[in-house]
Amino acid sequence: MSESSCATCALRAKYDANPRSLLGRVWRWHANFCPGWRGHMRSLPDDDRRALVERYSFPKGKFD
Repeated sequence: MSESSCATCALRAKYDANPRSLLGRVWRWHANFCPGWRGHMRSLPDDDRRALVERYSFPKGKFD
């Protein structure tokens, strides 16, 4: 299985640069159900996962 490209996703970078941009909002909406993002989150250490949950305002427990 190849490594997830979620860490370098162009849409995620758009969100990081400007969360209110159209493409940024599309990424944030898409991240709620994307199986690739879910797998990426589960592959991260607990501390990194918690930091991303807080940074992107995901509900607590969504990626546990």
